Amino acid sequence: MKKILILAGGYSNEREISLKTAKSVYSELLKLDKFKVKIQEPNGELVNKIRQFNPKIVLNLLHGRYGEDGYIQAILESEKVKYTHSGVLSSSLAIDKELSKKIYEKNKILTPKYIKYSFRNFLGKKVLREKLKKKIGFPLVIKPLNEGSSVNVFICNSRNIFKNLNKLQDYGEILIEQYIPGREIQVAILSEKVLGAIELKPKRKFYDYEAKYNPSAQTEHIIPVNIEKSEYKRVTQLALKAHKLLKCKGISRSDFRFYKKQFYLLETNTQPGMTSLSLVPEIAKFNNISFKSLIKKILIDASINK
Repeated sequence: MKKILILAGGYSNEREISLKTAKSVYSELLKLDKFKVKIQEPNGELVNKIRQFNPKIVLNLLHGRYGEDGYIQAILESEKVKYTHSGVLSSSLAIDKELSKKIYEKNKILTPKYIKYSFRNFLGKKVLREKLKKKIGFPLVIKPLNEGSSVNVFICNSRNIFKNLNKLQDYGEILIEQYIPGREIQVAILSEKVLGAIELKPKRKFYDYEAKYNPSAQTEHIIPVNIEKSEYKRVTQLALKAHKLLKCKGISRSDFRFYKKQFYLLETNTQPGMTSLSLVPEIAKFNNISFKSLIKKILIDASINK
């Protein structure tokens, strides 16, 4: 029997989503006789637990900081154990919204205008408001530099900008980004091949944490995406290009806004969610790949590419 160690939980704001993902994956793996599966929290006993269990592959289902930012990947590398999804460098680049944007820009991938804002460099409200109006324009988006699942992301106008900035002071530095209206389209890549795309129509202002994980939010999922074949090819190739530029492994999901015939890449996620409401399993299912088969493909990719 092949031993699979699932890493889940963790210390980020996405802890509960990680645990939900782990339960979904665990129940599928139990249906396969050839796997012995264990779920493990990344606590102080992690290294000892890895050595005791001696897994064939670690299925990394952690989200957010310490889970998909290169931290846990470095520990797994040091233990010389194969693991799913992207490696140390790719994970750290993708989760850092400023660094990934610089890579997109350098390689001619359109992304919203932005600035990195430090709360240490105090600017008066009037000065800051004018600076943002000139460099980015209102409305705009404020977000942490290294969170996932749209945690603490706010769309701001000139009136509520400071109220929302106050909510993010503990981060020290944040990203302030141009707000791009239009359609939300997300593309999944698996093993350097296009898995597919999906469009989202949230009832809320945008596809935020509630829209992603609360069934009552009633986000409409549209698949196949109703765009021209040439546009579909363009957005999927942009996602594949981002996947390769960041040197991602396994699955990635790139989030776009489609506005005035242009695709704006917002970010690339190296460890997308795998819950019953998650997009990657939905895209896979539309393309006749069951949840069980998707998990097996992720494990095969890890065994080959790590």
